[in-house]
Amino acid sequence: MKKILITGATSGIGRELALQYAQQGHKVAMVGRRTERLEELKDQIGDQAFIHTLDVTDHEKAEQVYQQLIDEMGGLDVMILNAGMGRIQMLPPWESESKLIELNALAFAHGCHFAFDYFKKQGHGQIVGMSSMAALLAHHRAAAYTASKHFIANYMTSYRQKAKRVPADITVTEIRAGYIWTEMTERARGMFWVASTEKAAEQMIKGIEKGKNIFYVTKRWRILAWVAKLVPEWIWNRI
Repeated sequence: MKKILITGATSGIGRELALQYAQQGHKVAMVGRRTERLEELKDQIGDQAFIHTLDVTDHEKAEQVYQQLIDEMGGLDVMILNAGMGRIQMLPPWESESKLIELNALAFAHGCHFAFDYFKKQGHGQIVGMSSMAALLAHHRAAAYTASKHFIANYMTSYRQKAKRVPADITVTEIRAGYIWTEMTERARGMFWVASTEKAAEQMIKGIEKGKNIFYVTKRWRILAWVAKLVPEWIWNRI
Protein backbone atom coordinates (compact mmCIF):
# COMPACT_ATOMS: atom_id res chain seq x y z
CA MET A 1 0.00 0.00 0.00
CA LYS A 2 1.37 3.37 -1.06
CA LYS A 3 0.63 6.74 0.45
CA ILE A 4 -0.11 9.35 -2.21
CA LEU A 5 -0.80 13.07 -1.96
CA ILE A 6 -2.58 14.79 -4.89
CA THR A 7 -3.03 18.53 -5.35
CA GLY A 8 -5.92 19.84 -7.43
CA ALA A 9 -7.96 16.75 -6.61
CA THR A 10 -11.49 18.14 -6.79
CA SER A 11 -12.03 17.61 -10.53
CA GLY A 12 -10.65 16.16 -13.74
CA ILE A 13 -7.41 14.22 -13.67
CA GLY A 14 -6.73 14.80 -9.97
CA ARG A 15 -10.09 13.39 -8.98
CA GLU A 16 -9.79 10.40 -11.29
CA LEU A 17 -6.27 9.59 -10.10
CA ALA A 18 -7.51 9.61 -6.51
CA LEU A 19 -10.37 7.26 -7.35
CA GLN A 20 -8.22 4.81 -9.29
CA TYR A 21 -5.43 4.77 -6.70
CA ALA A 22 -7.98 4.15 -3.96
CA GLN A 23 -9.50 1.29 -5.97
CA GLN A 24 -6.05 -0.28 -6.05
CA GLY A 25 -5.92 -0.16 -2.25
CA HIS A 26 -3.65 2.82 -1.71
CA LYS A 27 -4.08 5.66 0.78
CA VAL A 28 -4.84 8.95 -0.93
CA ALA A 29 -4.54 12.46 0.50
CA MET A 30 -6.31 15.14 -1.53
CA VAL A 31 -6.25 18.92 -1.47
CA GLY A 32 -8.28 21.44 -3.44
CA ARG A 33 -10.23 24.65 -3.03
CA ARG A 34 -13.74 23.16 -3.15
CA THR A 35 -14.65 21.62 0.19
CA GLU A 36 -17.90 20.02 -0.96
CA ARG A 37 -16.15 18.10 -3.72
CA LEU A 38 -13.44 16.89 -1.37
CA GLU A 39 -16.09 15.68 1.05
CA GLU A 40 -17.87 13.86 -1.78
CA LEU A 41 -14.61 12.11 -2.66
CA LYS A 42 -14.04 11.22 0.97
CA ASP A 43 -17.52 9.68 1.15
CA GLN A 44 -16.95 7.79 -2.09
CA ILE A 45 -13.50 6.44 -1.20
CA GLY A 46 -13.91 5.88 2.54
CA ASP A 47 -11.21 5.41 5.17
CA GLN A 48 -8.40 5.40 2.59
CA ALA A 49 -9.09 9.08 1.83
CA PHE A 50 -7.64 12.07 3.66
CA ILE A 51 -8.77 15.56 2.67
CA HIS A 52 -8.06 19.20 3.39
CA THR A 53 -9.33 22.35 1.71
CA LEU A 54 -6.38 24.36 0.44
CA ASP A 55 -5.39 27.08 -2.00
CA VAL A 56 -1.87 25.90 -2.90
CA THR A 57 -0.79 29.46 -3.73
CA ASP A 58 -0.79 30.10 0.04
CA HIS A 59 2.65 28.58 0.52
CA GLU A 60 2.87 28.85 4.30
CA LYS A 61 -0.48 27.16 4.81
CA ALA A 62 0.31 24.60 2.11
CA GLU A 63 3.35 23.35 4.00
CA GLN A 64 1.28 22.91 7.14
CA VAL A 65 -1.49 21.08 5.28
CA TYR A 66 0.90 18.79 3.39
CA GLN A 67 2.60 17.80 6.63
CA GLN A 68 -0.72 17.30 8.42
CA LEU A 69 -1.99 14.96 5.69
CA ILE A 70 1.30 13.06 5.65
CA ASP A 71 1.02 12.56 9.41
CA GLU A 72 -2.58 11.38 9.05
CA MET A 73 -1.61 8.85 6.35
CA GLY A 74 1.44 7.72 8.27
CA GLY A 75 3.95 8.73 5.61
CA LEU A 76 4.29 9.68 1.94
CA ASP A 77 5.53 7.75 -1.08
CA VAL A 78 4.30 9.78 -4.05
CA MET A 79 3.40 13.47 -4.35
CA ILE A 80 1.44 14.36 -7.48
CA LEU A 81 1.50 18.08 -8.26
CA ASN A 82 -1.62 18.32 -10.38
CA ALA A 83 -3.11 21.71 -9.43
CA GLY A 84 -3.26 24.02 -12.41
CA MET A 85 -5.46 26.22 -14.54
CA GLY A 86 -5.96 27.69 -17.99
CA ARG A 87 -6.81 31.31 -18.76
CA ILE A 88 -9.79 32.73 -16.84
CA GLN A 89 -11.85 34.35 -19.58
CA MET A 90 -13.92 36.63 -17.34
CA LEU A 91 -10.89 38.40 -15.85
CA PRO A 92 -8.80 41.16 -17.47
CA PRO A 93 -5.82 39.69 -19.37
CA TRP A 94 -3.05 40.55 -16.89
CA GLU A 95 -5.06 39.55 -13.82
CA SER A 96 -5.84 36.23 -15.48
CA GLU A 97 -2.23 35.62 -16.52
CA SER A 98 -0.77 36.56 -13.13
CA LYS A 99 -3.12 34.15 -11.33
CA LEU A 100 -2.22 31.42 -13.81
CA ILE A 101 1.51 31.94 -13.31
CA GLU A 102 1.08 32.06 -9.54
CA LEU A 103 -0.67 28.68 -9.57
CA ASN A 104 0.93 26.81 -12.46
CA ALA A 105 4.50 27.93 -11.80
CA LEU A 106 5.06 29.30 -8.29
CA ALA A 107 2.72 26.94 -6.41
CA PHE A 108 4.08 24.03 -8.45
CA ALA A 109 7.65 24.97 -7.59
CA HIS A 110 6.77 25.27 -3.91
CA GLY A 111 5.16 21.83 -3.90
CA CYS A 112 8.13 20.31 -5.70
CA HIS A 113 10.52 21.93 -3.23
CA PHE A 114 8.51 20.64 -0.26
CA ALA A 115 8.34 17.10 -1.65
CA PHE A 116 12.05 17.00 -2.49
CA ASP A 117 13.05 18.10 1.01
CA TYR A 118 10.69 15.57 2.58
CA PHE A 119 11.91 12.68 0.43
CA LYS A 120 15.55 13.68 0.92
CA LYS A 121 15.12 13.33 4.69
CA GLN A 122 13.09 10.14 4.30
CA GLY A 123 15.56 8.59 1.86
CA HIS A 124 13.11 7.78 -0.93
CA GLY A 125 10.01 8.98 -2.75
CA GLN A 126 8.57 10.08 -6.07
CA ILE A 127 7.59 13.56 -7.29
CA VAL A 128 5.11 13.68 -10.17
CA GLY A 129 4.44 16.89 -12.09
CA MET A 130 1.66 17.56 -14.60
CA SER A 131 3.32 19.15 -17.56
CA SER A 132 1.72 19.22 -21.00
CA MET A 133 2.40 19.07 -24.70
CA ALA A 134 2.31 22.86 -24.32
CA ALA A 135 5.76 22.56 -22.71
CA LEU A 136 7.12 21.99 -26.21
CA LEU A 137 5.32 24.91 -27.81
CA ALA A 138 4.65 28.62 -27.52
CA HIS A 139 1.47 30.30 -28.70
CA HIS A 140 0.36 33.89 -28.91
CA ARG A 141 -3.10 33.01 -27.59
CA ALA A 142 -1.78 31.21 -24.51
CA ALA A 143 1.54 32.83 -23.63
CA ALA A 144 1.28 32.41 -19.86
CA TYR A 145 -0.05 28.85 -20.07
CA THR A 146 2.59 27.54 -22.45
CA ALA A 147 5.31 29.39 -20.52
CA SER A 148 4.12 27.84 -17.25
CA LYS A 149 4.37 24.37 -18.77
CA HIS A 150 7.86 25.16 -20.08
CA PHE A 151 8.71 26.13 -16.51
CA ILE A 152 7.37 22.88 -15.07
CA ALA A 153 9.29 20.77 -17.59
CA ASN A 154 12.59 22.55 -17.01
CA TYR A 155 12.13 22.73 -13.25
CA MET A 156 11.58 18.97 -13.09
CA THR A 157 14.60 18.30 -15.29
CA SER A 158 16.73 20.32 -12.87
CA TYR A 159 15.28 18.51 -9.87
CA ARG A 160 15.94 15.18 -11.56
CA GLN A 161 19.59 16.21 -11.83
CA LYS A 162 19.48 17.39 -8.23
CA ALA A 163 18.11 14.02 -7.11
CA LYS A 164 21.17 12.25 -8.51
CA ARG A 165 23.38 14.34 -6.23
CA VAL A 166 21.78 13.50 -2.89
CA PRO A 167 21.99 10.28 -0.86
CA ALA A 168 18.35 9.39 -1.42
CA ASP A 169 16.32 7.41 -3.97
CA ILE A 170 14.11 10.16 -5.40
CA THR A 171 12.29 9.71 -8.72
CA VAL A 172 11.12 12.82 -10.58
CA THR A 173 8.43 12.06 -13.16
CA GLU A 174 7.02 14.52 -15.68
CA ILE A 175 3.70 13.75 -17.39
CA ARG A 176 3.25 15.44 -20.76
CA ALA A 177 -0.43 15.22 -21.52
CA GLY A 178 -2.30 15.97 -24.70
CA TYR A 179 -6.01 16.81 -24.81
CA ILE A 180 -8.12 15.27 -22.05
CA TRP A 181 -11.83 15.79 -21.39
CA THR A 182 -11.98 17.86 -18.18
CA GLU A 183 -13.84 20.89 -16.92
CA MET A 184 -10.89 23.04 -18.04
CA THR A 185 -11.03 21.79 -21.66
CA GLU A 186 -14.75 21.24 -22.21
CA ARG A 187 -15.12 24.58 -24.04
CA ALA A 188 -11.87 24.37 -25.95
CA ARG A 189 -11.99 24.27 -29.74
CA GLY A 190 -9.92 22.35 -32.24
CA MET A 191 -9.06 19.46 -29.92
CA PHE A 192 -8.05 16.09 -31.37
CA TRP A 193 -6.79 12.76 -30.04
CA VAL A 194 -8.89 13.54 -26.97
CA ALA A 195 -8.71 11.00 -24.13
CA SER A 196 -11.24 10.41 -21.38
CA THR A 197 -10.13 11.19 -17.84
CA GLU A 198 -10.45 7.48 -17.03
CA LYS A 199 -8.11 6.38 -19.82
CA ALA A 200 -5.66 9.21 -19.16
CA ALA A 201 -5.47 8.49 -15.42
CA GLU A 202 -5.00 4.78 -16.06
CA GLN A 203 -2.01 5.47 -18.34
CA MET A 204 -0.61 8.00 -15.88
CA ILE A 205 -0.67 5.52 -13.03
CA LYS A 206 1.15 2.93 -15.13
CA GLY A 207 3.82 5.47 -16.10
CA ILE A 208 4.22 6.60 -12.50
CA GLU A 209 4.58 3.03 -11.28
CA LYS A 210 7.32 2.40 -13.84
CA GLY A 211 9.22 5.39 -12.47
CA LYS A 212 9.66 7.00 -15.88
CA ASN A 213 11.38 10.36 -16.19
CA ILE A 214 9.01 11.68 -18.88
CA PHE A 215 6.04 10.06 -20.57
CA TYR A 216 3.20 11.12 -22.82
CA VAL A 217 -0.54 10.67 -22.28
CA THR A 218 -1.91 9.30 -24.41
CA LYS A 219 1.07 7.53 -25.93
CA ARG A 220 0.40 8.76 -29.48
CA TRP A 221 1.34 12.31 -28.43
CA ARG A 222 4.98 11.23 -28.49
CA ILE A 223 4.71 11.39 -32.28
CA LEU A 224 3.61 15.02 -32.25
CA ALA A 225 6.28 15.84 -29.69
CA TRP A 226 8.92 14.55 -32.10
CA VAL A 227 7.43 16.64 -34.92
CA ALA A 228 7.17 19.77 -32.75
CA LYS A 229 10.87 19.66 -31.99
CA LEU A 230 11.68 19.65 -35.72
CA VAL A 231 9.45 22.56 -36.75
CA PRO A 232 11.46 25.82 -37.09
CA GLU A 233 10.37 28.91 -35.18
CA TRP A 234 9.37 30.88 -38.29
CA ILE A 235 6.62 28.34 -38.98
CA TRP A 236 5.27 28.57 -35.42
CA ASN A 237 5.25 32.35 -35.79
CA ARG A 238 2.75 32.05 -38.62
CA ILE A 239 0.34 29.63 -36.93
